[in-house]
Amino acid sequence: MNAGNIINMVIRMVMRRLLRQGVNAGMDAVGKRMSRRRNGDDETIAEGPAPDGRQTGQRMRQTAKMTRKISRF
Repeated sequence: MNAGNIINMVIRMVMRRLLRQGVNAGMDAVGKRMSRRRNGDDETIAEGPAPDGRQTGQRMRQTAKMTRKISRF
């Protein structure tokens, strides 16, 4: 392997980790916002059962993974 390949591999690893952290932070923020609406702290109150943050995060990560796979072509 030459130096260019090694640098690209390290950059990809770092970017993947940063992207995952960003998605997780975004999902946490959405979850907090939805729970505030549930508790009536926001002016609009959502109806229906409260969404499960863990499942929503998993779905978001799966969607991001599929999007990355599709965008390769």
